Amino acid sequence: MLWVEIVIALAVLQFVIFGMFVGRARAQYHLAAPATSGNEMFERYFRVHYNTLEQLIVFLPAILLFAAHVSERWAAALGAIYLVGRILYFRSYTADPKKRELGFALSMLPTLALLLGGLGGLVVEMSRAPHADLVIEAPR
Repeated sequence: MLWVEIVIALAVLQFVIFGMFVGRARAQYHLAAPATSGNEMFERYFRVHYNTLEQLIVFLPAILLFAAHVSERWAAALGAIYLVGRILYFRSYTADPKKRELGFALSMLPTLALLLGGLGGLVVEMSRAPHADLVIEAPR
């Protein structure tokens, strides 16, 4: 699972770096904490960071499920596409939010593939496993 773990570490690092951009934007656009609105450029950086958190919360368990029950190699490859998608999302959203679709798609679609594939892998494994732990005995 080395490659999957590298992708996970990079995804978390990417999130931290996006947060650093939010801090820099806060200073650059003179927006004192705790405000999160009041300057459109700051809000773009803030939204990218927040959206990345929303994506990350699904991406992390999805990549682990897929790696464990389908393929570590494909999980890492789909995770790499997710990382590129997040970078494109960051760049496009901060430049012009109306042009964020490609970056969003390249992060959302791999996440969905990982999640659905991981669930599918679990179902296949459950169908092949003995069901002794699922037997419910009637009370005596």
